[in-house]
Amino acid sequence: MKPKLRIGLIGSGFMGKAHVFGFASAQKVFDLPYEIVLHTIADVSVEAAEAARAAFGFAKATHDWRDLVNDPEIDVIDITAPNALHKEMALAAIAAGKHVYCEKPLAPLAADAREMAEAAEAAGIKTQVGFNYLCNPMLALAREMIAGGELGEIRGYRGLHAEDYMIDASSPFTFRHDPAGGGALADIGSHALATAEFLIGPIVRVMGDCVTMIGSRPDGKGGVRNVEVDDVGRAFLRFENGATGSIEGNWIATGRKMQHDFEVHGTKGALAFSQEHFNVLHYYSTSDARGRQGFRRIEAGPDHYPYGRFCVAPGHQLGFNDLKAIEVAGYLAALAGEGPEPFNFHAGYRIQTIVETIQRSSAKGAWMDVVLA
Repeated sequence: MKPKLRIGLIGSGFMGKAHVFGFASAQKVFDLPYEIVLHTIADVSVEAAEAARAAFGFAKATHDWRDLVNDPEIDVIDITAPNALHKEMALAAIAAGKHVYCEKPLAPLAADAREMAEAAEAAGIKTQVGFNYLCNPMLALAREMIAGGELGEIRGYRGLHAEDYMIDASSPFTFRHDPAGGGALADIGSHALATAEFLIGPIVRVMGDCVTMIGSRPDGKGGVRNVEVDDVGRAFLRFENGATGSIEGNWIATGRKMQHDFEVHGTKGALAFSQEHFNVLHYYSTSDARGRQGFRRIEAGPDHYPYGRFCVAPGHQLGFNDLKAIEVAGYLAALAGEGPEPFNFHAGYRIQTIVETIQRSSAKGAWMDVVLA
């Protein structure tokens, strides 16, 4: 009989639902060390919480997230609330001795993320930050090829995360537009940064350019609010291994729904990837005969763990929620002492530090070193 792991989820929106799907799929796909129990869900009102409880299969519902923290039966607090609320919720959970799974970005400020990471480490709490794009078997393959020298010396990297969900200037001001919790670089550029470090290694120096293209938005009450955060955040990068590159986070990229792309250029070969077709990795080798050179298509399949856990046939493809299931499985393995935390609060703090360094670099118009305080 497996021990039960009781989950308390805060938030039932897009990411809350994705987390629920991740827990549900992970139980069917992986041999988990725990039996997952969806214990209690919290949302902004009793009505919203009850609706989510019925839809997702939780045993209880509440409109106060503190009920989850104070419930001795709950083992893991899962936070999918707006960014500015992450710190208070996570610190309360840590103080109550509960493990914490939190969506990215970990906190609006690097100082807050550091405080959260240090509190978790001091209390022996295991944490996870939701960067599930890193769980794609194709990214694992890319990192394996890079580390194994198949591309030779890595010279260049280009990363991009572009969507168009903020393109309409008449759409209202949201928590993502608040300086305390938003901006394209922090919201989606953080994915580009996490992928860059996952593949190439530590970023040590940046030159940023953060731009606000839509300067005000309706406040939903008949007025307008000024927008101070970036709609587009870009940066040139220097990596610890000597490679150079760039990333971009852009939420006003017309026509783009999920362009989380990268290219890696080495002395022996190159890789190209797009999240819009994320079951495919393209590989170029300089060792191919002249007249036969070109990017070849590597299709995801059972040879690329853990694809085979989901499907025995290549080319049938994984989906976004499958990546959440892989993320959940990795975190539960860490909780059981079967491996390290895949992407803990310290890793989330590092990404937020890079984001802020890029923002400061943009304001100063100068290159800046990435330094964890």
